[in-house]
Amino acid sequence: MMRAPLPTPSQPSPPVVDIQPPLRYKRYAGWILLILIIVMCSIQTKVTPYQLITGLPQMGQLLKEMFPPDWSYIPTIWAPMMETVQIAILGTTIGGIIAVPVALLCSYNIMPNRFIALPVRMILNLVRTIPDLLFAAIFVAVFGIGPFAGMLALVFFSFGIIAKLTFEAIEAIDPGPLEAMTAVGASRLQVIRFGVLPQALPYFMSYLLYTFEVNVRAASVLGLVGAGGIGLLLDRSLGLFRYDRACVIILLTLVIVLIIDYSSTWIRRKLL
Repeated sequence: MMRAPLPTPSQPSPPVVDIQPPLRYKRYAGWILLILIIVMCSIQTKVTPYQLITGLPQMGQLLKEMFPPDWSYIPTIWAPMMETVQIAILGTTIGGIIAVPVALLCSYNIMPNRFIALPVRMILNLVRTIPDLLFAAIFVAVFGIGPFAGMLALVFFSFGIIAKLTFEAIEAIDPGPLEAMTAVGASRLQVIRFGVLPQALPYFMSYLLYTFEVNVRAASVLGLVGAGGIGLLLDRSLGLFRYDRACVIILLTLVIVLIIDYSSTWIRRKLL
């Protein structure tokens, strides 16, 4: 007759460590710190909800003066609006072309020599530090009032954005094809041509299209400092208190930006 096996004593369970309270306290501390920073910034800049409430009637009066828009002003603003789009196209294209070799020099997986990559990155950071309106003001002072100054401002603006995003995309590509090509004796140019560009090109095109969208909006404002485009007429309309004409300019800019936005979204979806 077989005996039933004796039950083995159960092992004591390890103590449960409650980690929720410390995480909860850190979360509360983070929210309190954020609120304190917002309150301090509001006090220093004198930004209060009272100013917003008292300004609402003036905002309503401004909107009342903008409607109905002066649709007869469209033939006058059509040519400057097309000039604005052309400025954005030229600035984005030239800036994107210049950004490609600079992005390659900034990427550590392509340019392991830090004595070359770091100075190029510093120059790129300096270009990105200067806003597009300041670029436009500088080029207007050098080359005079007109679209050429606005185009140069957008060239530098586009170059800073596209080069920054592109070299980050290059550093994130799959290193396997690069190592395989290097192992079989491929030159540096061949590695870039057949290993880097096919992987980074879709992202580069996406960044190029995104920058073009931003530049259309930026080119509309550059005219305020004399850099050509629709901004000159917008500044003139606001200066003459013709808010109905300013409304037409804003609506036409909105339509063009929406068309570019949907078109670039469709192109990015095809590329990625």
